Amino acid sequence: MRTLKAIVLQKTHGSRARLKGLGVVVSLAIAAVAIFALAHALKNVDYDEVFAVVRDTKPGVIVAALMLVATSYASLTLYDLLALRTIGRSDVPYRIAALASFTSFPIAHGVGAVALIAPVIRYRVYWRNGLGVFEVANISFLTGLTFWLGNLTALGLSLLGEPGTIVRIDYLPPQLNRVLAVALLLGVIAFLVWTWLSPRSFGSRRWPIRFPSGPVVLLQIAIGILDLGAAALAMYVLLPHGMDIGIFRVTAVFIAATLLGFASHTPAGIGVFDAAILIGLAGEEREAVIAALLMFRFLYHFLPFLLALGLFGGLEGWRSLRARNGR
Repeated sequence: MRTLKAIVLQKTHGSRARLKGLGVVVSLAIAAVAIFALAHALKNVDYDEVFAVVRDTKPGVIVAALMLVATSYASLTLYDLLALRTIGRSDVPYRIAALASFTSFPIAHGVGAVALIAPVIRYRVYWRNGLGVFEVANISFLTGLTFWLGNLTALGLSLLGEPGTIVRIDYLPPQLNRVLAVALLLGVIAFLVWTWLSPRSFGSRRWPIRFPSGPVVLLQIAIGILDLGAAALAMYVLLPHGMDIGIFRVTAVFIAATLLGFASHTPAGIGVFDAAILIGLAGEEREAVIAALLMFRFLYHFLPFLLALGLFGGLEGWRSLRARNGR
């Protein structure tokens, strides 16, 4: 609870209520539209064919996708490590940063409340290393910033290369999508320049939230793109051979689906992410895309969620046992 108070320290009660109300409305609207779209996309689907595609997927493809998923989650550990170095806590070893990252992201995303659950889990991991509530809040802010910088940069680059990739999702003509791509990239560049010129922070003098420096922002962008690129490639390799879907299209649709799922606050973006993927990629080969989506969900969301729950539960149990034994 102290962690949650730290995150919203600078907001007044009225502004909190208004923002929360607006967020709930937007989330419900996204979820409602996605459920409607998903129900429409799943009409007349031949599920026997879906499971046949899953059964016919070669083990080598599954292994390749699993390795890309592992690469994505390994890059996620760098989110926390970079945030720790930014706030001057280079004394915290990588293994602790990796533990905090791998437990907080899958569990919070699986529950569907990343902004609330992830800081609490991080605090439970980091407090034995002397990190306080506001340091954890700063880490949560910086990891979120890495996520958004990577997403927006990768989306901008993908749309710049193939602006027609998400027309089925945003209903905008390719020319406007290219304008959107340029705007996203210019926004990222402007933020990079802004942080490069001088140190930036916000909050109070007692509890400042630090922005990274320009060189660190570049590193954040690279890490974010690595994370997203590996995840999108995992989805790409699971699609059956012979489907005429390019990597730029898969990447753009994947990022758009990720952002919509994140905005909906549904557990693991369920329904919203899936609807966006099916609308953006399926076309006449819905069964093949649904099969790839099911396999991706299992490898990228379900397995890490179970592993993270087990790891965090084991950590808490071990600490509780040590406390009872007086050590």
